[in-house]
Amino acid sequence: MSILVGDIGGTKTGLAVAEADADRVLLQSERRYPSAEFASLGDLVENFIQETGANCECGSFAIAGPVLDERSKATNLPWLVDARELTKRFGWRRVRLLNDLEAVAWGVAALAPDDLATLQPAQADASAAAAGSRNACVVAAGTGLGEAGLYWDGDRHRAFATEGGHTDFAATDEREFALLRYLQQRYGRVSWERVVSGMGIGNLYGFLAQAGQVEHPPLVANALESDGDLAAAVAASAAAGCPVCTETMEWFALLYGREAGNMALKHLALGGVYLAGGIAPKNLQLLQRGGFLQGFLDKGRMRPLLQRMPVQVILNQHAPLLGAARFLLY
Repeated sequence: MSILVGDIGGTKTGLAVAEADADRVLLQSERRYPSAEFASLGDLVENFIQETGANCECGSFAIAGPVLDERSKATNLPWLVDARELTKRFGWRRVRLLNDLEAVAWGVAALAPDDLATLQPAQADASAAAAGSRNACVVAAGTGLGEAGLYWDGDRHRAFATEGGHTDFAATDEREFALLRYLQQRYGRVSWERVVSGMGIGNLYGFLAQAGQVEHPPLVANALESDGDLAAAVAASAAAGCPVCTETMEWFALLYGREAGNMALKHLALGGVYLAGGIAPKNLQLLQRGGFLQGFLDKGRMRPLLQRMPVQVILNQHAPLLGAARFLLY
């Protein structure tokens, strides 16, 4: 079946033609577009069809935000995406909309071994078949913090969306309580997204820099002055040896592990914990150094249970497109 699939983001929207059959998905004619250059998703799709000559039977689109009654208001775009409107406009048999993290979760089964990097392997006594018949989850730190679950229905994994990244941040020591007070002054309520995301890296850096009264390194100073990508500037400055930036990134890895462990416990994710989003692949060595797993396993009496859960980073950034195709099939 030929499916036009999309990954709709506030900055970029990716479109492709998916040839899909069960867990096999082949992407063709992939394009990425600046989202703001189009008045609607329908206009963007029209442009894509004119460029590629794509002739699809159906459409399936992953959107950053909740999907209700076959409609979704894109979080960072003035687009109201309506599945029925798209079906009528393009004469497709069917159109499906789904949350972007739900799409990543649906895409897990279509990933190849080379699409994953292992942080914690499955235990030797846990067969692949047994792991495949258990719940799993996805935790994605990027611009924000997205989370989704995968439950085993007796035959296959089925994905579902959550808004778990917006649950309350929980401090565990004096430094984190000080961070919580600092963020409460800025935001009022503090969610996990405020500390485990690109925004979170900026918040952690701001707290540490203020507490230590440090001078900003050049990349960070430029990002602050120009309203640029502060998280990327902090990560690059850490790689260059900036002490406060290094401390920021190590703390971020620990907190990312803590929240991934929370998600894993809530879903009893013996089938696997998958890290998605843009930050993990770009900072793989940071996550492999041990701080992430330290936070992940720091669950008291539940530590032995968490040690049984494989943890992997999704390296394939096409996962939302793969998942959008699989979602329409099921």
